[in-house]
Order: sequence, then C-alpha cells, then structure tokens
Amino acid sequence: MLGVMAKNILIADDNQLVRNLLRIMLEHDAGWAVTEAIDGPGAIAKARERRPDVVILDFAMPGMDGLNAAREILQICPSVPIVLFTLYDSPENTLAAKAAGVSRVLPKTAAGLPLLRAVEELLAQGSQAAAREAPAKVDGPLG
Repeated sequence: MLGVMAKNILIADDNQLVRNLLRIMLEHDAGWAVTEAIDGPGAIAKARERRPDVVILDFAMPGMDGLNAAREILQICPSVPIVLFTLYDSPENTLAAKAAGVSRVLPKTAAGLPLLRAVEELLAQGSQAAAREAPAKVDGPLG
C-alpha cells in the first residue's frame, strides 16, 4: 500500500518573519510540506522545481509582484491554486488578482485559521478535479 504524500505548499514572501510563521502553521498545524521563496523569481523557480499543490504569494515583493509571479507560475503549473496573501486588500487588487488567475485573495490579517481553511478548500477542490479527470479503470490484461 502506498503512503499518503504530504501536500507541498509554496510560500513566497520577502518578509522572513511572515514566511517563518506560515511555515510553522502549515507544517506543524496542518502537516504539509513547505517550500519557501523570498521573491517572485524565486517562487517561479521553486514552482518549476517542486510542482506545489498550492502557492501562497505576497502581493508586494521586490523585483516582481505577486500578480506577475502568479501569471508565470500558471504557465508552468496551469492548475495550481494560488492564494494572494496581502496587506493591500482592495476590490481593485482582488479584480486584478482574479484576472491574473489567482484563486483566492486573503488579507494578511487572515493569517491563521482563515488561511488554513482556504488552503484546505483549494486542496480539496484540486483532489476532486483530479478524480474527475482520471481515466476510468479498465479491467483485464494490459495491452
């Protein structure tokens, strides 16, 4: 019997304290594996390397903001859900994020249980989509 692999969550935020707090919450509280990046280009490289199950991006990062990073990551992993985790929560940013392919926008004040629930929901939606897309099992010899 195959063991269940931990879900891999990619966090990109230029603030090390935020990354550390998210890592503790996601690894210890939820049991997921966490990969970190400090900026948009790093997030893109880690997404290419690790193929995460969910990506959490800060909006304001040096060099490349979270929206541009999201667009690039979705070119690599088209079905990965992305959470934009931001201090700059506004209707305009939410619209721009949706246009960039972001699944959810959460203010950084939602750290903790709201973020955990959002990631759990996105993981569940991804599992349901994968089950729907899986080919039907064929009985009999393989040809």
